[in-house]
Amino acid sequence: MSYSIEPIGYIESCFSQKFGIPRQSSLCPNAMGKVSLLPPFNQRECVEGLEQVSHIWLTFIFHEHADKQWKSKVRPPRLGGNKKLGVFATRSSFRPNNIGLSVVKLERIECVDKQVTLYLSGIDLLDKTPVIDIKPYVPYADAINNACNTIASASPSVIPVDFSRKAEYILENIGGKQTNGGSLKQLIVEVLQQDPRPAYHVEKSSEGREYNMYLYNVNITWSYKDRGDNTVSVYVENIVEI
Repeated sequence: MSYSIEPIGYIESCFSQKFGIPRQSSLCPNAMGKVSLLPPFNQRECVEGLEQVSHIWLTFIFHEHADKQWKSKVRPPRLGGNKKLGVFATRSSFRPNNIGLSVVKLERIECVDKQVTLYLSGIDLLDKTPVIDIKPYVPYADAINNACNTIASASPSVIPVDFSRKAEYILENIGGKQTNGGSLKQLIVEVLQQDPRPAYHVEKSSEGREYNMYLYNVNITWSYKDRGDNTVSVYVENIVEI
């Protein structure tokens, strides 16, 4: 038996590329986005009562992996990209049905004419991601106090993020770039302190290598500096408005 699933809306995200997207939702509270519901779901009645909810579950499609084969064992980034685990023990995007699940904060709902838009924060979703379902987060049922996961028992450590004078100047001159209620500078810090480097780059020295990514309509360039105690810091060198 097969099933057909249609999107109920698409994400508009600050992340236009996969590189740099947080590996879990809520790690970057200033990562803003929105989802506009498609007909026939773009009715006020469909979201009636949802304004009483602080967080929602989004079920979505890993659309950029839809044409790729799933793998029975994958290499989770959290384990350094070297250790393999069964696909069902991970949140890998290379899944039999390419379905993902994220809990995000619901900032507000707008219903104008026949347009229903949910404004979100703490997202970990690529721009244009198809959303196939929305459910309310229920704290007493969804937050299990004695739950454990020894694969990822604690939140990932973060690394310091510093800005060059040039980058600071540019941020000041684009007004701090308030984007849907979030600060661009704080978003850059939240993203880069998670260390988005590929696992094989982390293992080797990245000093001298430049990285870049897009957030909203700016291109950020950064590098890593060895702090001399087996740790590194991020140095944001330049920010260019596109």
